[in-house]
Order: sequence, then structure tokens, then C-alpha cells
Amino acid sequence: MPDAEALIGISKLLEVPVSKLLGAEVEQTDMEDLTEELARVNEQLAGLHRKEDRMKQAGEKRGLILFLSFAAMFLSLAIKQEAVSLFLSGVCILTAVVILYRNLTLLTSVTTEDMRLNVLRITTVFNTVVLVLGILLAVLTASDVITFSEQHEQMFAVFLVACVMIFAGMVSPKLPFTRHTGLRLPWTVRDEETWNLAHRILGILSLPLALLYVVCSLTSDRMEEISLIAMLLWIGIPGGISYLFYWKKMHGGLGEKTSQSSSGR
Repeated sequence: MPDAEALIGISKLLEVPVSKLLGAEVEQTDMEDLTEELARVNEQLAGLHRKEDRMKQAGEKRGLILFLSFAAMFLSLAIKQEAVSLFLSGVCILTAVVILYRNLTLLTSVTTEDMRLNVLRITTVFNTVVLVLGILLAVLTASDVITFSEQHEQMFAVFLVACVMIFAGMVSPKLPFTRHTGLRLPWTVRDEETWNLAHRILGILSLPLALLYVVCSLTSDRMEEISLIAMLLWIGIPGGISYLFYWKKMHGGLGEKTSQSSSGR
């Protein structure tokens, strides 16, 4: 279906009325209605083209982020010198995070007018700070610029994990439904209601679990086991409850559809 401008151009070129090009004799009022309809269709097509362009651009950004992530893994394995390997891998990861930050609106369904975009930005900045701190300390330690005792390393790890848990608990209830930032489980990314439930639970659970994790780590010498249990509880509780909710919701919907089709028959 050509747009109104193209139809007018064809009619002028062929010296044929637009109504004849369309195969019918129409009144002036009908022609106005047709012009409005063509304009509406053109607007819809333009919207589809814009959406396709955004999807293409988002795909390119995702591909670049994935490439940098794989490059970081390759460099960490290929380069034998630990400090250089950590530095180059860190540069790749940080570059990927910067690309994510600059394209949050493109990669998510959140518009720039939505206040929830600020939550995504704050979360990305926090992740970046944690990455920079971890990479910097790893490089300095590998270069023997600074040295930590085993106990100090464990305490730093506990402090860092606890900070991540507390921060996640603060922002989780405010995170919008997106596949890029948050508790990205197969069932949470498929349903917004399940996503919101999982993150509300995560918000309630994070602070008390983080405090319990710190207390247990300071009073016990089995930090690795305690850290593993804390992570399993932190992810497992909201993940398990949200999965049960999602399963009941999906199977309940299937049951309703089955009963409706049976009654229709």
C-alpha cells in the first residue's frame, strides 16, 4: 500500500486521478477518509520500522557486551602473567558495563521518563564500583604492591558480599521488569508478576540474612561453607517461592482454559 504522497506523485506522472488508480470512483469525502486511513497506516508502519531499528541496535549492543565478556574470559586463560591478565580482563568487563549503562533505555523497556530507570542506573553504577574495587585489589595483590593475610582477605570478602546483599535488598523491590538487571531466573523473566514477587521477597530477606552472614563468619572459621549456605538461601528462598507462584499461575491458567473449552464443547 503506497502512502498518500506516493499516490499523488503517481497520479501526476500518469495524469490519472488518484481514485482511478485505486480502482474506483470515489467522492471527495471518501477521498479524505482514504487519505486519513493511509496516513494512519503509514504511522503504524513507521512505528514498526522504529521498533525494528531499536531491536537491531539492541542486538548489536548485546553482541558487543557478550563479545567483551568472552574476551575477558579468554584473556584470563591465555595470559600467564596474573597482574596483566587481571588488568586486561577487568578492562573488558568494565567496558561491557559502561556500554550497558549508556544503553539502559535501549536494552530495556523502561523509557527515559520512567523514574525506575534511575534505579537501573544506580544499580549499574554500584556494580561498576564493586568491579573496579575487586579488579584493583586483585591487580595490586598479584603485583605484590599490597599484601593481605588470609584472615584479612576473608573479612574483606565477607564485607563485600554483605554490602552487595544489603544494596540488592534496598533496590530489588524498585527494579522494573527487565531481563538485564535483577534476579534473572527462567521463570522470573517470563512473567512480570512473578518477577515482582521474587524481588519483594529478596528485599525483605537481604538485610537480616546479610547481618546473620556477617555474625556467623566472624564467629566461625568455616567461612567458605557459611558463604555457600548464605548464597543458597539468598537466591534459593525468593527463587523457590516465586517458582511455586509461577507454576501455580501457569497451571491454573491452563486448567481454566481446559474447563472453558470443555464447557464450550
